[in-house]
Formats: sequence, C-alpha cells, structure tokens
Amino acid sequence: MRKIFSISKKIASSIALIAMLPIEAIAASTTVLKPNDFVGISFWAISMALVAATAFFFLETQRVSGKWKTSLTVSGLVTLVAATHYFYMREVWITTGDTPTVFRYIDWIITVPLLMTEFFLILSAITKVPTGVFWRLLIGTLVMLVGGYVGEAGYVAAWPAFIVGMLGWFFILYEIFVGEASKLNATQAPASVQSAFKVMRLIVVIGWAIYPIGYFFGYLTGQGPAESMKSLNIIYNLADVLNKIAFGVIIWSVAVAETDNAAALKK
Repeated sequence: MRKIFSISKKIASSIALIAMLPIEAIAASTTVLKPNDFVGISFWAISMALVAATAFFFLETQRVSGKWKTSLTVSGLVTLVAATHYFYMREVWITTGDTPTVFRYIDWIITVPLLMTEFFLILSAITKVPTGVFWRLLIGTLVMLVGGYVGEAGYVAAWPAFIVGMLGWFFILYEIFVGEASKLNATQAPASVQSAFKVMRLIVVIGWAIYPIGYFFGYLTGQGPAESMKSLNIIYNLADVLNKIAFGVIIWSVAVAETDNAAALKK
C-alpha cells in the first residue's frame, strides 16, 4: 500500500509540474481569457480534462494485471502529450487569435499513432499479432496526418490535401473493419476485448469524422477567415476530448474487467 501511495505521489507531482509549464508565458502576456471567447474557453476546459485523464490512467495502471499495463500507460501518454500541447495552443489562441496549427499537428503526429497502436496492444494482450497489423495502422495514420498538415499549412491546395488525408483514414477503417486486425478480434479475442474493439472502431469512424468536418468548415466553405478559424478550433477541440479521453476510458474498462475476471477465476 505504501509503495502504491509513493508511486501515486510521484505521478501527481509530475503532472503538476507539466501543468505549470505555460505559467511563465501566461504571466508575460497582458491578454486574458474573455467570457465570450468560446474557442479560448474550450482550450482551457479541455486542457484541464486531459490533465485529469492523465492522472487517472497512470494511477489505474496499479490496478490492472501486467498484460494490460502497457495499453493503459499508452492511454496516459496520449492524454499527457495532448495536455502539454493544449497549454501552448490555448496561449497562442488567447494571445494572438491565430489557429495553433503547428502545435496541433505536433500533438497529433505523436498521439494519433499511439492511439492506433492501442488496437495492436489490446489484441497482443490476448494473442500473437503479426507486426504487419502495426505497420499498416501506422502508415495509414501518417498518410492521413501528412495530408491534413500540408493542406492546413498551405503547402498544397486544400482539396487535394483533404483527399489524401481521407484516403489514409479509409485505409485505417479497412484494416480495423475487414482487415487482419478485425479478423483476429473476431476469432481469438474474448467477449470483453471484442466489445472494446468494436467501440474503439466506432470512435475511429464517428469521432475521427469530426476532424474532416472541422477541416471542411475551416478551409473549404468559403467563410471569412475569423469565423472559419473559430469553427475549426471548436470542432477540433471537441474531437480531441472524444478521441483521446474516451478512447482511453474504453481501454481502461476492458483492462479492469479482464483483471477482475482473472482474479475471480483464481479464487
């Protein structure tokens, strides 16, 4: 019990230090969050939610069996990286009113591949999974992200970049719905893992669909720049809550269920 408390204290201290990272930048700024700045409010609220989720996932690694610790740790890393970037993204928005495109894509280039590895990890916890599954998910993720970035950063016209990004997303959907990952889940995973896998797939369909919607409203509707960027950032921020925190909660729920079932069988 003392060991768990010590680990929990160290985790909490680390998260507190991360939360303090942007304080110097905020103190140097004369701009404060306005009550009618709903984009800025969304940045603040989501950054705090990500910090809370990080603490929860790391602490819960002490509760689950060894084979699930890696999956839960990865969930914590996803929300930790996202929280750190959100601190800086909210400062960019509140101070300048500009879209923090570079920070957002640095966040995504780290966190989205980690989210994709979760499919590989939860299957690896119950059976041997070919490495090809991992690499196909990773390649699809990178194509999707690179397509989105070159379009948003202005390196390529918005429509061609949008199409490339969508092709990467469709490749991922193919793998998790009809590809090898889907077949392994259907034939070798227990009911709890199959259920979690299916819900995670729905998040990749429904939750990730929010990103192209944000891209569309931000770059392809012909709205004025100010209104476009408000729509873009609010949609992206809401998507990150679903796709990072909810994704981790699903993995946590199956890890706890499998751990409890294994403990019950031993009694």
